[in-house]
Amino acid sequence: MIIVTGGAGFVGSNLVLALNRRGQSDIIVVDDLRDGTKFRNLVEAEVADYRDKDAFLQQLTGGATFGGPIEAVFHNGACSDTTEWNGQYMMAVNYEYSKLLLEHCLARSIPFIYASSASVYGGGRVFREERQYEAPLNMYGYSKFLFDQYVRRRLKTAPKSQVVGFRYFNVYGPREQHKAKMASTALHFNNQILATGKCKLFEGRGGYADGEQRRDFIHVDDVCAVNLWALDHPKASGIFNLGTGRSQTFNDVARAVIKFHGKGRIEYIPFPDNLKGRYQSFTEADMSALCAAGCEHPFMTVEQGVQQYMEWLNSNKG
Repeated sequence: MIIVTGGAGFVGSNLVLALNRRGQSDIIVVDDLRDGTKFRNLVEAEVADYRDKDAFLQQLTGGATFGGPIEAVFHNGACSDTTEWNGQYMMAVNYEYSKLLLEHCLARSIPFIYASSASVYGGGRVFREERQYEAPLNMYGYSKFLFDQYVRRRLKTAPKSQVVGFRYFNVYGPREQHKAKMASTALHFNNQILATGKCKLFEGRGGYADGEQRRDFIHVDDVCAVNLWALDHPKASGIFNLGTGRSQTFNDVARAVIKFHGKGRIEYIPFPDNLKGRYQSFTEADMSALCAAGCEHPFMTVEQGVQQYMEWLNSNKG
């Protein structure tokens, strides 16, 4: 049995489908479906069971069994809203819940593969898995950073089972529509082109020209492939960046969307006041640690990934 928390969400649902493609359907999806629209992400999936996130944790810590031994836990459940400033809520969902789940897995030698975030690096220019480069700018980033710190301390005790944290960079791709304002720019640009014929990008700021802010954009299929690589390599443990290792501009994303549709133009809008001092204008994953661990997965460029995403999004599936 494989547990996927956040399994009705963006990365989680794609991971469930990736497991299905490998012939794995003994999967328990754990999520919070107060936003019931997320059910659509799992319509094509084959799963063994669904558990509410709070009920699941109570059952797990209470000694419940789930129809068989747990092979691995993929922990993608989290509050991912970078504009959420309720620290009590954020820490309960992203930090305390993660600690309890990790400790359960360590006590039973169950592989634990979880989602961290590149937001732990804040506004820095070096994106390497080392403490001196980590300075989150928001509550979400801090909750992820603090759990990474907890994991580092536990790894020093040489646990018998695998623990892997992946610091996701800017993930885009199918099944993210429910994320609304937190969805990728690729999705927003697609919707803007269809509605108005224009992609809206921020004007330049902090030394960046209009639309030239750079991010490490990674397709969700690549994220899932690396998660499954970890499952297949149980000796790999640690905290790893998960991007492409290659930053590209928001202009690149917009141009890829415009190219797909064969129409549209870019419009630059003023930089929002509420994001000043809280915005990452540049991210680029240092992939050295993951490569050294033996992962040689080839990553899609923005041009390749956005084309593939647009085909899905503008089909009857999207």
